[in-house]
Amino acid sequence: MKKIVFVFAVLFFAKFNAQGWKTDEQYIQKFAKYAVEEMEKYKIPASITLAQGLLETGGGQSRLAQQGNNHFGIKCKEDWTGKTMKHTDDAPNECFRVYEDPRDSYEDHSKFLAYRPYYVNLFKLEMTDYKAWAHGLKKAGYATNPKYAYILIDKIEKNRLYEFDTTNSEEVLYAILKMYPDLKNDRIFMAQLDQGKTPLKPLTTTVLSEKATYVKQQIKGNQIVSKAETLNSILIKSHPNDGMKFVIIPEDLDLASVSKKFGISESRLMKWNELDGSLIKKNEILFLESKSSSGNIATYKTQDGENMHDIAQKFGIKLKKLYAKNRMDFGQQPKSGQLIYLQIKKPRS
Repeated sequence: MKKIVFVFAVLFFAKFNAQGWKTDEQYIQKFAKYAVEEMEKYKIPASITLAQGLLETGGGQSRLAQQGNNHFGIKCKEDWTGKTMKHTDDAPNECFRVYEDPRDSYEDHSKFLAYRPYYVNLFKLEMTDYKAWAHGLKKAGYATNPKYAYILIDKIEKNRLYEFDTTNSEEVLYAILKMYPDLKNDRIFMAQLDQGKTPLKPLTTTVLSEKATYVKQQIKGNQIVSKAETLNSILIKSHPNDGMKFVIIPEDLDLASVSKKFGISESRLMKWNELDGSLIKKNEILFLESKSSSGNIATYKTQDGENMHDIAQKFGIKLKKLYAKNRMDFGQQPKSGQLIYLQIKKPRS
């Protein structure tokens, strides 16, 4: 009889732990900072990312998370060239991505939402409206479970994950400590917190060469604006022409930094945007995918100072196609007020 009771107790506590009563807290303490970092880069609420991570991994206990650092169940797909592992999900022995670090999994999840047209409407929502995001994910087809939105909302509210939607990467550890005061007795966590307190040396107009780990900073008047802050302010937009993803560059930036932010190679960005240099000027339009072969309107009258590249970027059309439609030699520029054809080829005069 004692043996039966013992077995029952073991099974009960195993089930208790698998449901995440204990591990949910540990997961949040460990991975909240990643969710906040992703929120700053891709404008996805940290509460949503964390709730999805908790749900997908069972509080970090899933085989995919532990053996493959894959926290969001992202499958290989045809464009994946990294390590893989077999796992039974919707079908036996499906191919899943394996990451070197969980942070890579978090970023891949952000790109999955940011670069797919199904989720474009999510980015019109307020980042603090986690309920709208949860229902928006379900509506966009992220999950088949009809209760998926309510499960995410329940995770968020039970664990107060919404508090991470109003913090930033510099303050997230303090937010975690406020949520879990007992962590003040955790040496590893407190050491991490103390390490994050290291201040920047007084700023000057020169590059801070002594601290290569810190971002370069620019001084404009009395306002200090970091390169990281500039990059974080870039929002992905959906172009009226076929919903193509694009951004508007807020300040002069080098292509390498934009490439790193969005995880798209410089060569692809140069090809898609017909760039001839590595500097992107303020207010330039930059497409994050290949442009269309025609515009979304029939014709357009050029304005003073516009060239063919400006028009191609404005209407999301490939530059060579634009030249061909208007029977112009490549490199030739339009006159002010000239009628430019965007869909059909210009009629012969």
